[in-house]
Amino acid sequence: MLDEMKALVKENFFCVLATVSGGEPHCSLMSYAVDEECREIYMITLQQTKKYRNLLENDAVSLLIDTRGKDSDAQREKIRALTVNGVFRRIEDEGKKEAARARLFERHPDLKEFADHPEAEVFVVKVQSFQLLNGITDSYFETVA
Repeated sequence: MLDEMKALVKENFFCVLATVSGGEPHCSLMSYAVDEECREIYMITLQQTKKYRNLLENDAVSLLIDTRGKDSDAQREKIRALTVNGVFRRIEDEGKKEAARARLFERHPDLKEFADHPEAEVFVVKVQSFQLLNGITDSYFETVA
């Protein structure tokens, strides 16, 4: 089941990033890229955003990746939703930051101009676990070591 979860991460382009600050949740639609092992998910944001302030205050995050756009209305009961729990980390190493940017641009060439903004920050979510909901009732949980 872990391979199916990783495939879902790799085949999609967008996720919902959930952050929390002061007990208040905040969700953001995000473009992302992932490393080969699905242990790190890379994103980019501006430093002056609410999401980034939340990440600095509370590094616990949750991502939602789903198949709504791929499954037709007639197949609603087959929609898959993957919750990814992890922790936010800044990327301090310039080589690793450039590699993350390259992965992002490979999947999302439209982010290049955005990434040139002086306040743009590439960051990583270190994956801790996956929970896959296959349809309405089938749920699977995997810890990522």
